[in-house]
Amino acid sequence: MGSELHIDDDTRPASPSRRGFLVGAGAAAGVFSFGFSFPMAGKALAQQAGTPDINGWVVIQPDDTVIIRIARIEMGQGSLTGLAQLVAEELECDWDKVRFELVKPGENRRRDNLWRDQSTGGSRAIRGSQEYVRMGGAAARSMLVQAAAQGWGVPLEQCTVAKGIVTHKASGRSTTYGAVAQRAATLAPPKEVKLKNPKDWTIAGQPVKRIDTLDKLNGSLVYGTDFKMDGMLVAVPKASPVHGGKLKSFDAKAVEGMRGVKHVLRVDDETVAVVADTFWRAKTALDALPIEWDDGPNATVSSDTIAAKLREGLTAETNFVGNRAGDARAVLAKASRVIEADYSYPYQNHAPMEVLSATVRWTPERCDMWGPTQVPEQALEALATAAGLSREACEVHTMRIGGSFGRRLMVDYVTMATRIAKQVPNTPVKMMWTREEDMVQGRFHPVTQCRLRASLDAEGNVEALHMRISGQSIMAYMRPSIMTANGDPVTFQGLMPGGGEMAIGYSFPNVLIDHAMHNPHVRPGAWRGVNLNQNALYLECFVDELAHAAGVEPLAFRRKLMAKHPKHLAVLEAAAKGISWETSKPPEGVHRGLAQIMGFGSYVAAAAEVSVTGGKLKIHRIVAATNCGHVLNPQQIDAQISGSFVYGLSAMLHGECTVKDGRIEQENFDTYTVMRLDEMPQVEVITVPSGGFWGGVGEPTIAVAAPAVLNAIFAATGKRIRNMPLKNIDLGST
Repeated sequence: MGSELHIDDDTRPASPSRRGFLVGAGAAAGVFSFGFSFPMAGKALAQQAGTPDINGWVVIQPDDTVIIRIARIEMGQGSLTGLAQLVAEELECDWDKVRFELVKPGENRRRDNLWRDQSTGGSRAIRGSQEYVRMGGAAARSMLVQAAAQGWGVPLEQCTVAKGIVTHKASGRSTTYGAVAQRAATLAPPKEVKLKNPKDWTIAGQPVKRIDTLDKLNGSLVYGTDFKMDGMLVAVPKASPVHGGKLKSFDAKAVEGMRGVKHVLRVDDETVAVVADTFWRAKTALDALPIEWDDGPNATVSSDTIAAKLREGLTAETNFVGNRAGDARAVLAKASRVIEADYSYPYQNHAPMEVLSATVRWTPERCDMWGPTQVPEQALEALATAAGLSREACEVHTMRIGGSFGRRLMVDYVTMATRIAKQVPNTPVKMMWTREEDMVQGRFHPVTQCRLRASLDAEGNVEALHMRISGQSIMAYMRPSIMTANGDPVTFQGLMPGGGEMAIGYSFPNVLIDHAMHNPHVRPGAWRGVNLNQNALYLECFVDELAHAAGVEPLAFRRKLMAKHPKHLAVLEAAAKGISWETSKPPEGVHRGLAQIMGFGSYVAAAAEVSVTGGKLKIHRIVAATNCGHVLNPQQIDAQISGSFVYGLSAMLHGECTVKDGRIEQENFDTYTVMRLDEMPQVEVITVPSGGFWGGVGEPTIAVAAPAVLNAIFAATGKRIRNMPLKNIDLGST
């Protein structure tokens, strides 16, 4: 996945002094960094008096190159460029001269968390840090302009700046950022800064070119799997294929004499690893290694037994309620007309192109890791714990990621790599999973079922809705600390009664949405879009069923339910208008479907056109509408939304992980497939920016892909599809 990076053995990072950080390693080149401190919601960007360290967002080089430090993680979603745009906008620099540098979590810790939260997930990279990164750019601009004004002996107010050039209006004199950077670095940061109104943006809000593309195209970008150090060995692990199983025994002597093999190690109670001088030699020896597993009580679990347990949850008693108004149970019990449907959603695998890997060098005094992670701070904690060292003696050297989609929110592989390296001290060891291991040891999108019951009055109005979700909790496994007496709050994404994150877009006079939690042994994780995916499918397909039962056109039926949800309705109307829902009929044999949801702070909708001929589905076109508040980079939003449909439609068409004898059956892309180019529809993106808030972009529209298409399939065939994926469904039967 790119060319290999070689580094020598002297890689221990230093913690520079304040002045040393300003001019130390870059003194010969004249590189200067700026740190800032201003009050913000009771917190400061933490420059403490007398501290030897400096907070750094912006680095200015003598040739006017601007290096912007990025603390969030780039994995293809474009947040690196977006964050740089926000800093550059307030800095008033030349975008063509912007470069970037990634922040290490140890450095962030040493500087009193100047860069704050480095975790990247939930479409939060930009919306979670936009305010303080803009303040960083604005403060740097103020210091640079002040430095120029002092050099000329003129009032600051008489100076302007554009594209990194400071001009004194009265005299016409001008200078560049690079020329005044040294003086600016000696100035005190401003106590307050004023941020630009988005209507005045010239870099942010524009479809500027990404700054992380060139090295991908020319092959120079080094991913974790490419990383190499002098004297490095490669470890390939294998854990119990049944989650929760144990490593009973292995015969190391059977492979110790194989070419290149250095060590055969017990990593933990579940895992064995072979360490060799190359990946292939380690893998070959691991394949030949005699291993005995103790599968434990989960050896008899299958997809059928899991499904049977979830079906029990559809009628079980539960105290976990996400949304309640009125008395839905009582109304349904007395109703003369009740519509009922059961849906299900299978396990999904993240399956990123770059398998899990990490390079760790452990010594009794220090431990370093080079590798990709979505959560640098948690990775540092895991590294230090497994290394048996203090956090101050450890560092995670963050790298860009070759795909993740939530898998690298977990740090299990960091712990595993460190435990291996600790048994091979003073030697860098790159741990790499095989594709099969990456697939079997995934953290899977949770398996769920859903029963929906609603009553309609004589006029076709919804009187009550009960939505029972039965299935796995992600947070019970990933973050049990956030579990409450009401269960897992993430379960109810897109179904909450209000708020700015995951609010339902319909008003029902009586509603009950609850969760019967059952956690099979298969380990769950935050698969891109998380619970919003199945919740949107369940709700939007069932609302479509209700519209059909009421004899009301689907858009008109939704409008009535959405009267009190104008932002939800606005994106639905935009998608419907974009596909000419009410103004023209689709081509002969083509049928349409709608869906909408709110997730990750954004309002999204989709309208799809499909045909079904001889049982074969063709998705012709999808129009997607999004209100994410502020639009930071229109081109990137288009790319993210189009890409999200690849993800959502792949899951609908093909995605399914099944369990047999306690094990995940799909071990590679031959059995866990994604949609092909000829299956991809035309995607048209409509942005409906209202301003006033910052919503996510990368994940929300995944959720409306499947229900929009499924509703269109019903319009085409009269057949309701309630179980995924479509590869298991005969669309030709009635």
